Amino acid sequence: MYTYEETKEIVFLEENQKTFLKIRDKIEFLLSQSGAASLEKIISGISGDTWLFIACIDRLIELKEIKEIMQNNMFQQKRIFTR
Repeated sequence: MYTYEETKEIVFLEENQKTFLKIRDKIEFLLSQSGAASLEKIISGISGDTWLFIACIDRLIELKEIKEIMQNNMFQQKRIFTR
């Protein structure tokens, strides 16, 4: 099961920095288009470790670059983000 605290260290590995930037750039593009983006849309078309992708998004929340719109639905892929 995914938890950010247990997974966040992989975001900082050198080999994952390109993935972090790719996720950040895709979020920026999606938010510029519609103002909000789902996790499902953010990671679509990107191959690799889903937990890394989620950790990258959680890191962007931690940095206050994006924020999550809280919902009752707790499925990871249905999470929604905005500026």
